[in-house]
This record gives sequence, structure tokens and C-alpha cells, in this order.
Amino acid sequence: MTEPNRRNVLRGAAALAISGVAATYGSTGSALAAQSPSLGTPKEHFPFIEGAFAPVKEEVTAFDLPVTGRIPKDLCGRYLRTGPNVLGLEDPRAHHWMLGEGMVHGVRLRDGKAEWYRNRWVRSSGVAAKLGERYPWPVPAEDFAPNTHVISHHGRILTLQESGAPPYELDGELNTVGPFDFSGSLEGSYTAHTKFDAQADELHAVTYHPTWDHVRHLMVDRTGRVVRTTRIPVTDSPMMHDFGLTKNYVVVFDVPVTFDPRPGKVVPYKWNTEHQARVGVMKRDGGPVRWFGVDQVFYSHTLNAYEQGSTVVVDLTTMPAPFEVAGKQGFGGPSASGPPVLERWTIDLAQGRVRRRVLDDRPQEFPRVNESLVSRRHRYGYSASPGELFDVYLDKPADTFGNALLKHDLQSGRSEVHRFGRGADASEAVFVPSARSKSEDDGYALAYVNNPDRNASDLVILSAQDFTAKPLARIHLPRPVPLGFHGSWVAD
Repeated sequence: MTEPNRRNVLRGAAALAISGVAATYGSTGSALAAQSPSLGTPKEHFPFIEGAFAPVKEEVTAFDLPVTGRIPKDLCGRYLRTGPNVLGLEDPRAHHWMLGEGMVHGVRLRDGKAEWYRNRWVRSSGVAAKLGERYPWPVPAEDFAPNTHVISHHGRILTLQESGAPPYELDGELNTVGPFDFSGSLEGSYTAHTKFDAQADELHAVTYHPTWDHVRHLMVDRTGRVVRTTRIPVTDSPMMHDFGLTKNYVVVFDVPVTFDPRPGKVVPYKWNTEHQARVGVMKRDGGPVRWFGVDQVFYSHTLNAYEQGSTVVVDLTTMPAPFEVAGKQGFGGPSASGPPVLERWTIDLAQGRVRRRVLDDRPQEFPRVNESLVSRRHRYGYSASPGELFDVYLDKPADTFGNALLKHDLQSGRSEVHRFGRGADASEAVFVPSARSKSEDDGYALAYVNNPDRNASDLVILSAQDFTAKPLARIHLPRPVPLGFHGSWVAD
């Protein structure tokens, strides 16, 4: 499809979020509902808007949260996590889980206390209209309430989305400040997954858009401006949800999930058997890309990447082919042919090949690392095993998979598992170093965990060095936090 034709396909369409992919193609409103079949009988099952996925219906603020255990006093800041929370759903058959408007859930910790919990929709123009509020900023060319990640960069809290919609900035109480274009330096799409190199003080991103014949590597400096852009040619408009960063290289993953512009699709991406999976390595300051072919596979997230001699090592979660972003029915949510596992890809620059090795074959997602080591060699990683997510992805009976957080010692090859009970789905765990951290795992793992006994969620704080022990603290939130995506610790 030529560039003008692609733009004609996309023109006038609303922002669409797909596993963090904001593609300007479809709408969840009445137009799609009119094209969709009727809801059918009351017995129909829509798992991505039920159970642990069920969206909350209102914003709340709660102060002086009850706590079981003791909150470490050196945890002073905000734990923030975002995810899709559909607003004004008219027809479940016209909806996809990853289309939900972004809602950020936050807990404020200070001096051993949980001062508040807040949840807020990001005020895009569409969200403001649905809530009957005024939208006070110029409407971006492609607008959506970002639902995939929330980060902090030099004092700004940013909610992120890929493939179209710009980031939105929030204040410290989760109110929307407005769309953020990096002081006018961002041209086009941004990303859901950034990499911050703390030693270089640089924020990196790989961005894509269905109308482009390339992807872009962007570098943002400490002032919050995009100061370097490198274009990397690709074919078929692949989805590039995450990437790897080392001291000297950018690692991009070109997988067989590509743009599908056929009309009537809720999600305009498909598994493309004719698109060869490959991984590319490029110098951080630009230049040619070296491509290495790999087996047809879907990667979801990188834990971290680093250099070792003449190799580039990437730890990441992968799923076997095929992975259907649109799902088997074309609505609802993704479907997978197998659960995600943790792998290590060693890219041998001297021999020109990629060696793949499974590090842990237990179902797991959302891998994280001590953020101070992004792009440098790490020993430990953390991941989540939310049972209901995998049950639904793989169309398995309820409670097929357990609920747990995992800590990986990638030097010894051992892993520790902190298990939660039935119905206690655990979200992504974020590592926070202690105030006087003396080693890589000297700190805490924070995660929202569903508490089925209360029909609400807890913010669970684990000691990273005593991972299987009883939580240091459980902060009891007044409501559930639906299964969602990614978050960050924003220190004072």
C-alpha cells in the first residue's frame, strides 16, 4: 500500500490502543457498535471486561490508607501504574481490552504512612467529552488517553502510548496537565516503552506508526527535548512494542505482527506468516543496522540488555507463534498459542548469529530490572505471573495458572517465587532501591495485587532480598485495580 493510500485509510479515524499500540484506525463508539452483531444472550462471556479485568466506573480519592505490616520509612514518593479502563462502553463486541481509555492508579507514601490513593482517567479530548468536561488544550492530530505506561523524567510525570497518540503530562496528584510534545521537538508518534540510561542521563525510545515505512530511534536529553532522530527502514509496518538499549547499541525487534488495513477490523494488526522475524542492532548515535534472522516468534517485553565482549545480550519475554493481537474473535483481547516465558537472546556480532536460550519456562510477563542498571549488565530481574491474564490469553478454564511474583538470579540460575492465593492476581512488580542501597537487590518490590476477600486491591511491598517472606506491608486500597500494564516509582 502506498503512503497516500495508507493515509486515506487512516484519515478521520479515532485513536486505537493495541497492547500499548495507539494506531489511528478504529473507534469504540456508536459507529462500530452499529456494525457489530447484537450482544446476544445474557450468558455471553466477555472475559476482558470481567473479573480481574473489570473496569472501575468512577474516580475516588482516599486518605490515610489502612496498612497491614510496616511501610519502610525510606519509601517516600508515589507508586503509579496505568492500564486500560474503558469509559462509556456501548457494545462489548466492538471493544478490545487494549482500547480502553487510560486510567492511572497511584499511592502516595511518606514517613512510613500511605497518605493517599487516587485513580484518574487521563483527560484526552475524548475522555473530557465523555465526562462532560471542557478540554482546554489544542486537540492533537491523533488523540487518545494513553493507557500503557507512566514514567517520570526530570520532574515530569508522563503517560505513554505508542503508534500515534502523544504522551500526556500529569501533576503529582494525577490531574492532567495536557498533551506533551517535548517542547515542540517531537515529530509524530512516540512510544509506550522508554529506556533511561542513568549514567548518560538520556531517555531513549523506538517509535513507529502504521503510515511510516520506517521506525525511529529518538533520544531525549535532560531538558526534555528530542535532540536526535534516526530512521530505520522496515516493511509491512510491524508493531514494535519494546526494544533494547546497551551502552553503545539500540536493539530493535521486527516481528510478524504487522498492520492490516482491512475495513471492519476492531484491531488493525495481524499475525503475518510472510513477514520474517528478525532483530536489528544499531549504534546509539545512528548508522547502519545489522539484521539477524530469528525463528517466527512474538516478543513482548525486554527485561534489560547489555554488552559482553563481541555479543549483545538481551533478556526478554517471548510467546510462540502465532500471537493474535486482535484475538481469535477479532474483539475482546489478544490470544496466544502458548504462555510467555523468559528467554535470553545472545546476538553474536562477530559470528553474525543469534543464540536463544530459555531462562525460565514458567508463565510470566512484565519483566523489570533495577532501573539504575538499564543498558548495563544486571544480575537480578523481576516478573509477574497473573493467572487470570494467562487463563484468558490461552482460553483455559479459570485458575489454570497460579498467581505469583518471581525474582530471577540470572548469575546462579535460581529463581524465587512469592505466591499469592486463588484470585489474587499480581500486576507488574517495580523494584525500588533502599535509601542506602549497597547491592543490586537491596530494596523493595512493589506491586498491586487483587485481594479477593475484600473485592479490592492491595499495594504489596516485598523485601527484594527476602523475596518469599511475608510482605513487609500490605496497603489496603478502597477498590480493585484492574489488570493492566506498566508503572513506575516516582521518588520525592
